[in-house]
Amino acid sequence: MDVRDEEISAVLARAYFEALLPALQAEVTVVGAGPAGLMAAQVLARAGHKVTVLEERLAPGGGMWGGGALFNRIVVEEEGRAVLEGLGVRLVPRAGYYLAEACEAVAALTLAALRAGAQILTGWRAEDLVVRAGRVEGVVAQWTSVCLAGWHVDPLAFGARAVLDATGHGAVLVRRLVEKTGVRLPTPTGGVMGEGPMWAAVGEKQVVEGTGEVYPGLFVAGMAAAAVFGTPRMGPIFGGMLLSGLKAGELIHRRLTA
Repeated sequence: MDVRDEEISAVLARAYFEALLPALQAEVTVVGAGPAGLMAAQVLARAGHKVTVLEERLAPGGGMWGGGALFNRIVVEEEGRAVLEGLGVRLVPRAGYYLAEACEAVAALTLAALRAGAQILTGWRAEDLVVRAGRVEGVVAQWTSVCLAGWHVDPLAFGARAVLDATGHGAVLVRRLVEKTGVRLPTPTGGVMGEGPMWAAVGEKQVVEGTGEVYPGLFVAGMAAAAVFGTPRMGPIFGGMLLSGLKAGELIHRRLTA
């Protein structure tokens, strides 16, 4: 076969932009492809919604890849076990918990979201929101490489009927909303409280409780929810992340179909 380098480049570029153009106007834009974001994307895509996932790194998975202390293993409790087993992840019972390989869990979550129909775009950093008439209607995003270079290049807008902040500890989108609009959140302080010290038993429960809509059109899940509501961090136990993403997907689906 006569392989021509420029033809390979053309094939790649055409395929990427064929995916990017429809992703600019989705029903739901999920920002952050960690366990909560991937779980929500899968739920929504399976329900028939057009879902765009923006991930600032080169690969999905968030903090799940490293497990605890780079041990590449994660722990879930009974509720999380059912979710991972449903994705075909192998689990080993240990001391009342269930142990999974981090790489297998990330791969399973990513593949499930993709096969459900979600579009995952890596290397895109969300830096702002589109807000019209008191409602979030999209995300403003830039190539991560441009942000790291510090270049002044205008970003793109990704429209959506609903946006999910699954950006992890930073709760990037919710913080930006508060900074730019001065809106008061449904928290005791009216702002982003910042996550509390580690207490896994409480954090696992409260991160799910905090998952939901914090402003019209803007939902929060995973560690972003913990940061917004000031609930404890929980370390390398991931059942709460999975259940938070599941809840977020179901809530957004109900809102879109109401």
